[in-house]
Amino acid sequence: MIPLAIPDLSGNEARYLQECVESNFVSSVGPFVDRFEDMVGDAVGAAAAVAVSSGTTGLHAALNAVGVGPGDLVILPAYTFIASANAISHCGAKPWLFDIDPDSWTLDVNLLKESLEAETELQDGRLIHRASRQRVAAIMPVYAFGLPADMNPIIETAKAFSLPVVADAAAAAGATYKGRAVGDLGADLSVFSFNGNKTVTAGGGGAIAGHDQALLDRIRHLTTTARVGPDYTHDQVGFNYRMTNLQAAVGCAQMERFDGLVAAKRRIRENYDTRLARIPGLAAFPAPPWAESACWISGAICDTEQLAASARKVLIAAGFDAKLFWKPMHLQPPYADAPATAQTHSNEIWKRILPLPNSTSLTQDEQDLIIDALVASAG
Repeated sequence: MIPLAIPDLSGNEARYLQECVESNFVSSVGPFVDRFEDMVGDAVGAAAAVAVSSGTTGLHAALNAVGVGPGDLVILPAYTFIASANAISHCGAKPWLFDIDPDSWTLDVNLLKESLEAETELQDGRLIHRASRQRVAAIMPVYAFGLPADMNPIIETAKAFSLPVVADAAAAAGATYKGRAVGDLGADLSVFSFNGNKTVTAGGGGAIAGHDQALLDRIRHLTTTARVGPDYTHDQVGFNYRMTNLQAAVGCAQMERFDGLVAAKRRIRENYDTRLARIPGLAAFPAPPWAESACWISGAICDTEQLAASARKVLIAAGFDAKLFWKPMHLQPPYADAPATAQTHSNEIWKRILPLPNSTSLTQDEQDLIIDALVASAG
């Protein structure tokens, strides 16, 4: 079966891993970690980055660093991978689930402003959600499938309500918004994932990027068990969230080919988009004019749930990975009781989304076979 997304490990990955073994730098300290952090910061347009053990731990540490704590609410689009919501839960907080914009599948910026104006109030300097009486502590936009949210109005609203912004940019390295790199869009912190299915992988791991060096220093301290000096003294409850030198070695080899890997994803997306336009009942993923996606995942949006289900069956029978993708958070058992706006678009869209194989190594012949299968499913 041709999978949805697998890494291209044809660069210096093996050589760098061998260097780790020979030098005995295999854990969370080593030259590749430092190098990887510099490469990620440069690639995403941030002043600096802190490497961590996963995108999820990165989100948790970032939320913790901006002050999210037990009993708080964090604004989150309902259509996302569950790691976004879980990171909020790890802080002892709850997500406040918002509907998505149907033209981008990211946080609905108009709904954000309207809901904060109508459903919150200031009390002793704290922004309080009227219905639950919980403090609203942060906004977490999610860059779905590698497409940045419409960040200018989000940042404007966040400033109006004095809310920090932690961007879940897990799959968005390489994306731009109005010509700006994805780590330079006004969020206090942006978090990236380097899981095995991402365009750039470290076999796992993540990174927290930003421009506030004091905030990043706090994160580095927290994610290194809050250890003070060379002795085993720790000044607060911290986390063992650091990336290993082994992971960073793979990540460095990948980052050396960063531009080419992102370009390959975009070529695959462009080909799908052109071909899908000729198939009845199928349309391309969103491409709003204000952003250029990193194209982590490409695919189709089907006119009906029935067509999407039929297409998945045909693709699987033809030897291609095809699955129902993210189930919105308000439909997930752990978050069924979370505060939520009406979910008109999340409910209407999620079963119609059809991700298609899009590894950077996907050949033209393989993509042609996928398109042929889609034509058969629509016929």
